Amino acid sequence: MEKTKLTPIRFPADLLNELDKYVTEGNRSKFIIDATRKELHRTKQRKAIQKASGIFNQKDYPELNTSEDISRWVRNLREESEARRRELFE
Repeated sequence: MEKTKLTPIRFPADLLNELDKYVTEGNRSKFIIDATRKELHRTKQRKAIQKASGIFNQKDYPELNTSEDISRWVRNLREESEARRRELFE
């Protein structure tokens, strides 16, 4: 079983009343824990994206300038992959 710790948290009364309307009795803690985990995951992802922004220099990758360029690049990758597969396995 996961170790837990009791902590007091203040909720606005209207939010707590609304929560109780939609979450069945005895499931409030689980609901809040699950919601917190999901939001924490999104926060971590957002921070990782912000940290990584700027590491990609578009001028270094002209094959990715437009959607047509990207489609052509993907198509070429697939064709090369298929050619290699045929070469190896046929």
